[in-house]
Amino acid sequence: MKKLLAMIMVLALAMTAAAVAETLKMGCSADFPPYEYYDDETGDVTGLDVEIADAVCKLLGYDGVEVVDMAFDSVITAVTSGKVDFGMSGMTVTEDRKLSVDFTVPYQTAVQAVLILKEGSSLTSADDLFAEGASHKVGVQNGTTGDLYATDDLETPGLATMERYTKYSDGVVALMNGKIDCMILDDQVAYAFAAENEQLAVLDTDYWTEEYACCFPLGSELGAQFSDALQTLIDDGTVAAIIEKYIPAEEAA
Repeated sequence: MKKLLAMIMVLALAMTAAAVAETLKMGCSADFPPYEYYDDETGDVTGLDVEIADAVCKLLGYDGVEVVDMAFDSVITAVTSGKVDFGMSGMTVTEDRKLSVDFTVPYQTAVQAVLILKEGSSLTSADDLFAEGASHKVGVQNGTTGDLYATDDLETPGLATMERYTKYSDGVVALMNGKIDCMILDDQVAYAFAAENEQLAVLDTDYWTEEYACCFPLGSELGAQFSDALQTLIDDGTVAAIIEKYIPAEEAA
């Protein structure tokens, strides 16, 4: 009965939304494969997040989603200032972020991983970063949870020197040039970079586990509607099918 009522509410909201706007603007940092990235053939931003957002928007009665590419640490500001309608960029739900934005229901569980050079790295496990006397140069994307966790866990206690980059790709270049010892980033993104370059590898041990959700301005009615529609697509298997398309179960295992 609850699912039926939720579906009725979503459909009612869809009829209202259709008369208001054609698309919703989604803020993201499009250097985050397979969640959002530029398609080499079309030049458009595509990916797991984009397809899920597009499906939710259409369920709500919009024509789809309009992607606005920006630096990751600008996404929440863009949401709160009204530059975009919502943010969806592999964004982890944290208590600090909840002070600025509302989050939808989570749609994906992700892992922070450690990307290293396959040859010559002294790191064999994420635990090596916490070893007594450790002093590594660690790269992160500015404002990400990898940045937040590593700042607290590694930089503050003096176990690492942090290098912060606007884009993951800049950090990967630094890693390949020997300027840093590793990158801390989302596991599927790390695997994507490793698949593209045989010099790179991902450590077997995880650094952190977290949940992704979309963010909206505090108290946003649209955010509540979007969250209900997202839950409907989670319940009917649509979200799982999109995730499977980009992250096949055998690869995620």
